[in-house]
Amino acid sequence: MADVEIGIGKNARVAYGLDAVGIVPSRRTRDPADVSLAWEIDAYHFDLPIVAAPVDAVTSPETAITVGRQGGLGVLHLEGLWTRHEDPEPLLDEVAELGARSGAVAATRRLRELYAAPVQPELIGARLVRMREAGVVTAAALRPQKVRALCPHVLAAGVDLLVIHGTAVSAEHQSRRTEPLNLKSFIGQLDIPVIVGGCASFSTALHLMRTGAAGVIVGVGAGLGDETARTLGIGVPLATAIADAAGARMRYLDESGGRYVHVIAHGDLRTGGDAAKAVACGADAVMVDSPLAQAVDAPGRGSVWSMEILQSDLPRGRWAPVETSHTVAEILTGGEVPTEDGVANIAGALRAAMATTGYATLKEFQKAEIMIAAGR
Repeated sequence: MADVEIGIGKNARVAYGLDAVGIVPSRRTRDPADVSLAWEIDAYHFDLPIVAAPVDAVTSPETAITVGRQGGLGVLHLEGLWTRHEDPEPLLDEVAELGARSGAVAATRRLRELYAAPVQPELIGARLVRMREAGVVTAAALRPQKVRALCPHVLAAGVDLLVIHGTAVSAEHQSRRTEPLNLKSFIGQLDIPVIVGGCASFSTALHLMRTGAAGVIVGVGAGLGDETARTLGIGVPLATAIADAAGARMRYLDESGGRYVHVIAHGDLRTGGDAAKAVACGADAVMVDSPLAQAVDAPGRGSVWSMEILQSDLPRGRWAPVETSHTVAEILTGGEVPTEDGVANIAGALRAAMATTGYATLKEFQKAEIMIAAGR
């Protein structure tokens, strides 16, 4: 892609968000019943290419189970409230009520107090056992700076997939204060598949794939409520970021002799149409937070905050209200929903998009033609 001149001494690539792209119908259409949304990562099969983000306002042990039973994957953050407090439910009620009564600043301050409690290793085990006994794939997330300390407890409890998730994860972190995590050696010691991210460029995605990761999360920041772009000025439009990572996947497929690393898009994904565009740009699955945070049964209780709230340095997460509508199950797969607002039935919209444009599988849909709207 050609660079454009911003000014004397500085050029930049043109990049595109999902709102700038459209999927072009092919010469055929299909019956939606003949479309498969299934995907696999390592030994694990999923009926839906939808991952519930590891955000406390989105994914509790119970919502992870709900998402798993719908055919998707729920990822529990193991540095969240569920591993710091024996019963976080009344605390979540308290924060929601405080936010409604006194505003975002007061709710954010109370959340920071709750996250100051230490992670309790026994609660890590209890939450993972609850998910595993429900019969769903058990996935858990940790930040890169905490994964070495907490991973032994995670492995002892039993987990199917480990997610190493941060604002921006690299394979070459440097620090004079602490010994940086060597992702390649760390992942090489594990007997379980690992997903790492976020990242937003060809080179970073390729380096993360070379660590042995089974999947990479594409998208810088923490999703809904993310402060990265506003606070730090860091961000890459998601359509371009996904396409770059898909290109890295092709490069790594060649250099590794056929090892396929999954690309999971995470960012401003609010509707089934957004999910369809992400797959058409090259994603294998989408990690969502915004739609699920709006569920009436979401743990955030009509509010959301990113897991950047764990950080003492910038960017920092903050509490914000959201409008609630539908249940988690309805948002994922439909059912008896009262309105057609684009939020409910993400899977159904993705299936319809694939059928309308003539593609039967997600791998085929990744090859769909994309157009850019003029002037975008």
